[in-house]
Amino acid sequence: MQNIQTNKLFWASCLALLVTSLSFGIRAGMMNQLGVDFHLNATQLGSITATAFWGFPLAMVIGGVIVDIIGMKRLLVIAFLFHLAGIALTIFAQGYWTLFFSTLLIGIANGTVEAACNPLVAALYPKEKTTRLNYFHLWFPGGIVIGTLVVTLFVNLNLGWQLQVATMLIPTLIYGFLFSRLDFPLTERVSSGYSSGDMYRAVLTPLFIFMLICMLMTAITELFTGQWIGLLLKNVTDNALLLLTLTTGIMVVGRAFAKPIVKKLAPQGVLLFSAIFAAAGLYMLSTFTGNSVFLAALIFGIGVCYFWPTMIGFVAENIPQSGALGLNLLGGAGMFAVSIYTMFMGGFYDGLIVKYLPAGASLGTYAAAAEGTPEAAALNEAKNLAGPEVLQVTLVLPIILIVAFTCLVVYMRYRKSRQLAAA
Repeated sequence: MQNIQTNKLFWASCLALLVTSLSFGIRAGMMNQLGVDFHLNATQLGSITATAFWGFPLAMVIGGVIVDIIGMKRLLVIAFLFHLAGIALTIFAQGYWTLFFSTLLIGIANGTVEAACNPLVAALYPKEKTTRLNYFHLWFPGGIVIGTLVVTLFVNLNLGWQLQVATMLIPTLIYGFLFSRLDFPLTERVSSGYSSGDMYRAVLTPLFIFMLICMLMTAITELFTGQWIGLLLKNVTDNALLLLTLTTGIMVVGRAFAKPIVKKLAPQGVLLFSAIFAAAGLYMLSTFTGNSVFLAALIFGIGVCYFWPTMIGFVAENIPQSGALGLNLLGGAGMFAVSIYTMFMGGFYDGLIVKYLPAGASLGTYAAAAEGTPEAAALNEAKNLAGPEVLQVTLVLPIILIVAFTCLVVYMRYRKSRQLAAA
């Protein structure tokens, strides 16, 4: 007889997601030091970072296909082993290739955690999926805040990046121990009696494809801007890292209080509200200067905080036949879109900087210029102009989402009225 301990499974899931987000926060904080210690250039550091974004969607999609076959528990054992291997390989890294493969392993582990835990949370709380997925996903921004604080503390104590990475072992070992001792429910699709054929048909329906396309845009709006905000606005404000901490802090608080908002607006209403605030915040971030940038970050944080979990929650509630595959295709596609967009915008940003430098200037020459020289001042001025322009290009996405989610709200009202009429 199975003994499903709902709360323990939920908290173990939160710890597993905490490891995922710590890996983002800690790695972001130590990249410069890795460059110094292993003599890596910006291109090498960029490719190391990108592997986490490749491993994540790969693991999510594969996990979504196999989770019903092997079960959520076995999938989480695989995630635990990949996390252990990735963390150990990072601590004992010898150079570029060990860092590359350790980041890939951690990326695969992170994707596997989401592949198992999104359907697990949906199965544990069938009557409040969107609310519980918001509670679960608050540990992602929460872990980034904790990760940046750990990095700051360890740097001030002159403790190396190896020890920063080693702190991830504590929640990893706890979630591995908890999951090994607990019984797991069946995935919701299996327990509801939907066949594999139903699942594959569900991910080809117009509503699912619409949500998949929207996920590409919501993920880029949230994660690309969150990652790049420090780089793009460091010349606008001295506290670019504080901006990131503020937006992620808002996401933690917002997701913690998701229940009344989801109840009042329904998932589709929450998504429309989010798109409006995200667009307003992104516009303000690209035009405001000085301390008013913090107000912009606050508005933007309110906007993006519900995107990821509510997108997944909407599909879990309204297209349950899509099962774990539907949830994980959505998450995998979102992360994949962020990696492609980030690569594209890196080149676009460099091009904008060159455009704002004197005619015929070489970016490499100006980047190597010593602080205080006219070249360094010209480069800073070019970055001041280029950063907000990148944000204004990205602003197109939440504006499209406002239109898309308005249509979704209208469609869901129409669908509900038809269901009531049929009943």
